[in-house]
Amino acid sequence: MAPLPLSDDAVSERKVSYTVREMPERLRPREEVERLGVKGVSDAALLAIILRGGVAGQSVIRIAEELLLKHKTLTGIANAPTEELLSIRGIGKVKAQVLAATLELAKRLSEEGVSRKTAVRTPEDVAGLLREKARTLSKEVFWVVLLDTKNRLKAPPVEVSQGLLDASLVHPREVFKQAILATSAAVILAHNHPSGDPTPSAEDIRITRQLNEAGKIIDIKVLDHIILGNPDAHQRGGFLSMREAGLVEFG
Repeated sequence: MAPLPLSDDAVSERKVSYTVREMPERLRPREEVERLGVKGVSDAALLAIILRGGVAGQSVIRIAEELLLKHKTLTGIANAPTEELLSIRGIGKVKAQVLAATLELAKRLSEEGVSRKTAVRTPEDVAGLLREKARTLSKEVFWVVLLDTKNRLKAPPVEVSQGLLDASLVHPREVFKQAILATSAAVILAHNHPSGDPTPSAEDIRITRQLNEAGKIIDIKVLDHIILGNPDAHQRGGFLSMREAGLVEFG
């Protein structure tokens, strides 16, 4: 169930309340959760429960609302440097650590459900494996997805490099070392574009062709290269498959 919208009066009441105890009972975060369940309350209410308390002249719900106002989304908060979190009145080192730990747990929870026997048959499957990892990254990360003869995962996606994608960072030796150790029959390459635009660069295409040729030599098929962008913009689902785009002839 979507969070219930607040009336203008309710918003006004929150703005003038300095402590949770001074709020009308129906607006207190814990009481809201008790009444509506965690799925029925706003992001601000859930953040307020995590942060637990406010400071003099600033209720915990106002701190949570300012976090969302400044960073727009939970992903924005997860991406924010500690210094930016500390700039919000009422957020100290402990609260910043609690926020970071909570959002990291959420990310790990989404990864926990990935079984090593998961079949990976489409670009959408690859995007689903890596989207949560990619969405909070501020730099490019290159992964290799290791598959058996039935296109099932041999292991969780392996991170090969971080930084602007180039041949020195993504060397065939590093990519295929992981595949050989896992006795993989095939691999899918993947990396993210922090800009949110999954359109491949000329270097992306060149490196993909190089790795594809290297795979042929050692008899490990390169099935595709998926570029992850922003799922809220650009192409369907915010990713691009080089195979589907016809940019590289894969083995």
